[in-house]
Amino acid sequence: MKKFLLHFLGALILTLPIHFVRAAEPNHNFARWEKEIAAFELRDTTNPPPTNGVEFIGSSTIGRWKTLAQDFPGQPVFNRGFGGSEIVDSTHFAPRVIFPYAPRIIVFRAGGNDLWAGQSPEQVSADFKEFATVVHAKLPATEIIFLSLSPSLARWKQHEQEKKVNQIIADFIRMTPGLKYIETYDLPLGADGQPRPELFVADKLHFNAAGYKLLTARVRPLFQQP
Repeated sequence: MKKFLLHFLGALILTLPIHFVRAAEPNHNFARWEKEIAAFELRDTTNPPPTNGVEFIGSSTIGRWKTLAQDFPGQPVFNRGFGGSEIVDSTHFAPRVIFPYAPRIIVFRAGGNDLWAGQSPEQVSADFKEFATVVHAKLPATEIIFLSLSPSLARWKQHEQEKKVNQIIADFIRMTPGLKYIETYDLPLGADGQPRPELFVADKLHFNAAGYKLLTARVRPLFQQP
């Protein structure tokens, strides 16, 4: 009987919702983003995003993508990325910067900061699954596109972890309706398998215009589909 109870409790823990598992970790500082989120809300009062639009959201790769309108002409794209954020931040602020817009498509890129903060690939992947679950609970018709993680010069030491995150999330997306995956891991790599310096700004972490040109080419086929 004791052995049965131990197995039962172990199985129960594995089935607990993700937010129960996350609750055991130190409190996450959501307040650090309040100024940026409030700025989005203020902007919405005078210049609201397009109805049935395509929302780009996530960390700095999205936040610094200032040429969306030029890169995807004629498409109802808008940017709600905030640099330095982790996946849980987008989930937390979804009621304020996703739900009110009811976007047709969400293009999402985050997870690198999560790894840099010490999370495991399994934790990062679980946080993306929770993000997708939260969004689809409110907006079941919204398609979520995950832009995979790609390595940088500044954080090359975590590139294997980034590959693992991509693999776990790609497997999850393959089995889950309403989600798509765009591979970008190889995008900044040269013939030697290392990140190409000419694709990054001085901090060796963020893409420059040449890097975003390559990223745009990966995303553009999304808008060419029926």
